[in-house]
Amino acid sequence: MNYEFFIAKRIIGSKAYKSSVSAPIIKIGIAAIAIGIVVMLIAIATGIGLQQKIRDKVVAFNGHVTITNFDSNVSDESEIPISKNQEFYPEFKNIDGIRHVQATATKFGVIRTETDFEGVVLKGVGSDYDWRYFEEFLMEGRLPDYSDEMSNEVLISQYLANRLQFKLDENFQTVFKKESIDQMPFLRAFKIVGIYNSGFKELDEKFVIGDIRHVQRLNKWDEDQVGNFEVFIDDFKQIDVKGMEIYENIPSDLDATTVEQKYMTIFEWISIFDNNTYGIIGIMILVAGINMITALLVLILERTQMIGILKALGSNNWSIRKVFLYNATYLIGLGLFWGNLIGLGMLLAQKYFGLVPLNPEVYYVSEAPVYLNLDYILLLNLGTFIVCLLMLLIPSVIITKISPVKAMRFD
Repeated sequence: MNYEFFIAKRIIGSKAYKSSVSAPIIKIGIAAIAIGIVVMLIAIATGIGLQQKIRDKVVAFNGHVTITNFDSNVSDESEIPISKNQEFYPEFKNIDGIRHVQATATKFGVIRTETDFEGVVLKGVGSDYDWRYFEEFLMEGRLPDYSDEMSNEVLISQYLANRLQFKLDENFQTVFKKESIDQMPFLRAFKIVGIYNSGFKELDEKFVIGDIRHVQRLNKWDEDQVGNFEVFIDDFKQIDVKGMEIYENIPSDLDATTVEQKYMTIFEWISIFDNNTYGIIGIMILVAGINMITALLVLILERTQMIGILKALGSNNWSIRKVFLYNATYLIGLGLFWGNLIGLGMLLAQKYFGLVPLNPEVYYVSEAPVYLNLDYILLLNLGTFIVCLLMLLIPSVIITKISPVKAMRFD
């Protein structure tokens, strides 16, 4: 029998232990670990969740990598067409990890009503467009269908709908300029079949999703000419590598830009969340460890006579240290249990009920997003357990300094 574990178990189960002087301090140590786990879980889940939400919103409008003409055009409007007859379209066979390639084109226009007007960018998409992101953004109506004949159906943002007082199934006119300012502009009528809200005001306030054939006709392009290609990859962590591979596998007159390069400011901002999360984890583990060190020191001092008796009976220092480390392991496990129970409960409540709102103008989301993954939960618990246990090896050294004769006389 493991007598160290047996003694530790008897100490934990004794009534004297639960009503001793060290009991309140031990409870504080358990509470510190529990609170630390709660804070760390929330920091990681909301930090990663917010990063993914913002990233997905930007990717929805641009793809992970955008292939465009190698020119100086920095506007949102497609000026020089690209032929669809490319080796990488409709499938990028030369590179692994490419999920989808779609052709798009954009055209600047002005929505005109009887009382107001608003500048927008008509983003033309075709039957190859991946709607998975906009399915989540859709607030009213349905997604347009561009698989058959040229359609006047469009998807408009809730921001524009509210600003221009548009309703679902309503028609509106949009003015597009011609090459010469002396000519009368083009006038196109569109029908709203869906209203979306990505929460990303910078993008919602300008993009209207429509049929790419309208842009082709307005620009007098052929059917096989588009403005750019949007490439989606399987793993966002590989975006820099895949972006370079895509650049190396396209014609020399085309350029490949990752979404991180195009929206550098936004991605630099959300990368700061990682530093904040690491800081919170470090502080919480340190606080929990210090509290457990204090609890263990009080427990050792309270059991000084028992330590002296065990030494007199022949127990070595490491065996006695193991008794208290077993005890501390139980306390750490108790703190982890309650911390996970409370923390995961709060995160699940936020995930399914959205209890904590956020300002979308600041965070680009209307409520705190939550990302739950078993890997990081287990890693966090294991890391906290190991670090706290290692920190407890330091105060347990005091046991080696205790003299059996003095300890048995200790009161």
